[in-house]
Amino acid sequence: MKLTMRLKEHSYDIILKRGCLKNLYQFANVRDRKVFVLTDSGIPAEYAQTVADQCTDATIYTIPQGEASKCLKVYGQVLQAMLDFGMSRRDVVVAVGGGVVGDLGGFCAASYMRGIDFINCPTSTLAQIDSSIGGKTAIDLGETKNIVGAFWQPQVVLIDPDVLDTLPRRQYVNGLAEALKAGLIADPELYSLFEKHVQSPDTIDEDIEQIIYHSLQVKKKIVEQDETEQGPRAALNFGHTIGHGIEAVKGVRGRRKNGLYHGECVALGMLPMIEDKPLVKRTRAIMRALGLPTRTSYDKARVLEQMHHDKKGRGATITIIKVPGLGCWRADKISMTELPALLGMEEEA
Repeated sequence: MKLTMRLKEHSYDIILKRGCLKNLYQFANVRDRKVFVLTDSGIPAEYAQTVADQCTDATIYTIPQGEASKCLKVYGQVLQAMLDFGMSRRDVVVAVGGGVVGDLGGFCAASYMRGIDFINCPTSTLAQIDSSIGGKTAIDLGETKNIVGAFWQPQVVLIDPDVLDTLPRRQYVNGLAEALKAGLIADPELYSLFEKHVQSPDTIDEDIEQIIYHSLQVKKKIVEQDETEQGPRAALNFGHTIGHGIEAVKGVRGRRKNGLYHGECVALGMLPMIEDKPLVKRTRAIMRALGLPTRTSYDKARVLEQMHHDKKGRGATITIIKVPGLGCWRADKISMTELPALLGMEEEA
């Protein structure tokens, strides 16, 4: 399957096909220029090597696995490696990995020599469903997620479902939270794909290509309306205001090996933002079936502090996304003083 992100001069193809990683050369020029293949230590080495073997002049650079690599230090190290490789404005960065690799690789491509070509080859469910398209690239600053970055669209995105076979089950399910988000805000048919597997969650793999395709369609349509998040693209932040706050405090990061993954935090952040109570109940059932958390303990004061750093904040106000019913969403601008109520802190006072 092929989708095309239509953004005028920034348009590009999204290839969803089993085995497409082995045929990257058919979809992008990797033969007549330097190719910097960025990956991480948790990705099977053969994936990056598969890309490099299709190139005339390639190097593979491996960063440590995990969110901690999305930092200024590693960003600088990657840029230095690109410079040492002798890359020019006509060369290309290829990200082979999950969201961390894609975010970091895209930001390096956006900023090296004021912008060079970027190709994204996502290898995680989360990246294939969501972060690999749309052009958001970023790194973290301290505990604040994705606060330094740029909009930089890829030249092409290759989504190969075969590479998901090597993912640990928890990582696989973690990415499905973003697909559930897409269903809740814009696609009841996608939501129904999840609901039909509530009694037999292990069979959801049978529909993974359809889940990815529907999720990409939702995001593609929204990004085409609003490339740089001036309006409708805010819908994609559903679950992220609280989710990013929880992730900053309890996410897998550095020495915090037993923390929560991004999708798990987004799942927790979505539930309080659904206004229809029967829909909350249905969504909890899906999350439980998949193995996503529906509740967790955390330091609410620390989470609240992180929510104040949210990129959607504007001075004394912040925009939050709510779902009044399946397949629709609403953006509410609220005062920062109302944030504690989202965490149930007023009831505890």
